[in-house]
Amino acid sequence: MFCQRLVVFTRYPVAGAAKTRLIPALGAEGAAAAHRALAERALATALAWADVAGDDNRQVSVWFTGGSEDEVRAWLGEHPRLSFRAQPAGDLGARMAAVFAEAAAAEGERAVIIGTDCPALAPRHIEEAFDAGATVVLGPCTDGGYYLIGAHEPPPAIFADMPWGTDQVLALTVERARAAGVTITLLSEALDDVDRPQDLHILERYKLR
Repeated sequence: MFCQRLVVFTRYPVAGAAKTRLIPALGAEGAAAAHRALAERALATALAWADVAGDDNRQVSVWFTGGSEDEVRAWLGEHPRLSFRAQPAGDLGARMAAVFAEAAAAEGERAVIIGTDCPALAPRHIEEAFDAGATVVLGPCTDGGYYLIGAHEPPPAIFADMPWGTDQVLALTVERARAAGVTITLLSEALDDVDRPQDLHILERYKLR
């Protein structure tokens, strides 16, 4: 039986360092508060997916940056299926590659990574990702990025020199995977994420502001 490990990438919500693209609209404190609300919702979704009675093979790992493990634990709390660790050095691609390298090294483990910017993310999306048979599975965002990625040892070229934070990320990832002969699946539902001031209506829709 495979261990299913869901990795949540997040940042400790320090004013001035969290959701910086929202600062012009919300101020530094308001942007950090928005990040805090989004991250807490994402973790609740992750734990709802993990807490399936009779299934002990689901684990959630929070990979964090911007704070100490003690600070992040005090913020997000403890849970029997939850662990914490600091993100390694490098850009987003290098950090994602580290997750999948660890999963490949751990016999019988599969990994899926989510961020915290999509409040519509639900346990069913995570379930669909782990059930996908392709080597790479992506949850598309409506802005051209993705809210979820799962992979079995993806070729490093998929992530190298990626223009993160642009509307090209999803298309380039798909293109590179196919060029490398990697099977790829897109989840059936594209979700909105919260990155810029024009996305603030999404926070209001989910009562996160």
